[in-house]
Amino acid sequence: MEWYWICLGILIAIAVIPPLVMHLYIRRTYVPVVVRIFQEKPLFIMPFGQPVADAEEVALMTPDGLTLHGCYLRATQPRKGVLLFGLEFGSNRWACLPYCEFLRAVGYDIFTFEMRGQGESPAQTGYEPLQWVTDFEVIDFQTAVAYLKTRADRDPRGIGFFGLSKGGSAGLMVAAQDPYIRCCVVDGIFASLTTTVPYMRRFVQIYSRVPWLAKHFPYWYLRIVGNMGLRKIEKLRDCHYPLLERSMPKLSPRPLLMIHGGGDIYITPEMAKSLFALAQQPKELWLVEKAKHNQSLHLAGDEYKKRVQEFFDKNLAGLPSPASNGAPQPGATQTEPSSR
Repeated sequence: MEWYWICLGILIAIAVIPPLVMHLYIRRTYVPVVVRIFQEKPLFIMPFGQPVADAEEVALMTPDGLTLHGCYLRATQPRKGVLLFGLEFGSNRWACLPYCEFLRAVGYDIFTFEMRGQGESPAQTGYEPLQWVTDFEVIDFQTAVAYLKTRADRDPRGIGFFGLSKGGSAGLMVAAQDPYIRCCVVDGIFASLTTTVPYMRRFVQIYSRVPWLAKHFPYWYLRIVGNMGLRKIEKLRDCHYPLLERSMPKLSPRPLLMIHGGGDIYITPEMAKSLFALAQQPKELWLVEKAKHNQSLHLAGDEYKKRVQEFFDKNLAGLPSPASNGAPQPGATQTEPSSR
């Protein structure tokens, strides 16, 4: 009996100790990689636009006391609908014009705003915004949607959402919570884990003394290590990173058009496909061949505008008005801006 327990202990040690040692090695070596990824600023140039004479300047007050700057651009034709536009990281509110002028010309009002610490919107004490979405940006988008609900000229049918990169990712998180957003077009979006895990696998292959091990790490394990890295960064930066991966399935049954650059080297097409797979129908993914990050409009041009307009014409302009004046439709819930 004594030998039985000795042998059993040896077998358990063989089964447990090597994986435990490997986990501690991975945690010590590659959690810092996640921390570094999340604190590096992007290298591409941030676009800026110039003010438009007929724009209505808007100031939004967030629940935590910041005044965000935005602008409301009315359609130059009879109104078909209202669109909330989500800006990419670092750009000002006028940078929306290349993406929105053609929509104004066919009957869509456009509202966009600068998230905290971006453009003319003040920075929050102790928080430096980066390209990754935190709860703070989600609060900013909730504030924007609440504003559109309370305008005297609000559309009782709801609004459409059109967003780029970080703004697209943050807006989708709010759309998943609020049925007032009836359909979504996003370009160049990204999520925390579907972006981080492929980078982690790449760094394991580059920096590890045993790079062949990277091929044998399952996705679920790297996801755990990635989450550990996120939790460490949250403590360092005093913020929380919500997971867009959890929001994607909640968009259905509202339509989604996801656009992504086929030549994007930052957020690769494979990362975009992994994120897109989490969404439910109705959905469509358009990979623009050879387009870099946030360059699909510049490369695809007329085809880009045609697809976006047709999407909103079908899924927003064609919606019937509810019987009640601006009240939510049966079964719908409204999400108020939340405080952190």
